[in-house]
Amino acid sequence: ICDGCHHANLLREAEVRRGVSRCPFCRETTPSTKEELDKFMMKRIEANDPVALSHKGGEKYNEGNYPSAFEWYTTAAGSGDMEAHCRLALMHGVE
Repeated sequence: ICDGCHHANLLREAEVRRGVSRCPFCRETTPSTKEELDKFMMKRIEANDPVALSHKGGEKYNEGNYPSAFEWYTTAAGSGDMEAHCRLALMHGVE
């Protein structure tokens, strides 16, 4: 890796040691409340982050809303998320 990436990683590790956790995508402080987390997730979903899309599919699946979960997983899989592909395969036959 380049010197800049190495330096950025050293700064990140120093923050972790101080107890500061930041998002690897936007570098903002990790949400600490449910409301902040929901806002953060919607921001990632709007940016078409495949992991966030797949996570939303998991939420819908756990709620028992299988058609909505299928749609979220399909969108995530279309964006390249391998876990979403796996989840779609596991949903085969779920009504």
